[in-house]
Amino acid sequence: MMQLLLVVLLSYLVGSIPTSIIVTRWVKGIDIRSVGSGNAGGTNVARTLGWHYGAFVILFDGAKGFFASAVIAPLAMVHLFSFLDLPLHSIVLSQILAGSAAVAGHVWTVFANFRGGKGVSTAAGMMLAVSPVEVLVSLLVFAIVIIISRYVSLGSVSAAVAFPLVLIIRENVFGVRIAEYHTMLVVSLLLSVFLVYTHRANIKRLIEGREHRLERLRS
Repeated sequence: MMQLLLVVLLSYLVGSIPTSIIVTRWVKGIDIRSVGSGNAGGTNVARTLGWHYGAFVILFDGAKGFFASAVIAPLAMVHLFSFLDLPLHSIVLSQILAGSAAVAGHVWTVFANFRGGKGVSTAAGMMLAVSPVEVLVSLLVFAIVIIISRYVSLGSVSAAVAFPLVLIIRENVFGVRIAEYHTMLVVSLLLSVFLVYTHRANIKRLIEGREHRLERLRS
């Protein structure tokens, strides 16, 4: 049990690394939360510093979630499933716990007064380690929505909603046997609701027609 708590704590600390804040302070001496959309995320960094920096932030934030689920989670596997009396061959729950802690760290980072980003990249990295097919399809939805609408926030929300739908379709329509399907479904639904919640201000601006479109980014 103690090892599980340490894994969750470590995952939270990894997720708490405020990539966008560090990069913008290092490059331009500003707090990304005080410019542009005010969000501590890759898109705002891209608008402020250029797409190279934005891409780095997005990839690094995604890597935080992936690292928590793919690397840190196995450390707790034996202790976790022994404590819960679950099958030792199943690692999905420990991956979800570690990844969720990383997402929480990104959104409520202890290193920046608990004001982080919206958690999309970190959540994508987390689920990439657990359910890569669904993530890739969701990323495709993300890209298509952005290309059509030029709203990154709409693409993020659409991808979040698409993930559990893809999971359901693969399992129930195409007959793919997904490991820990019901657990994955519950988690994906909760994660979708959470990501929609973190985008509530964006959704309000979309409805009011005030949301920023993705214009030509700085090089």
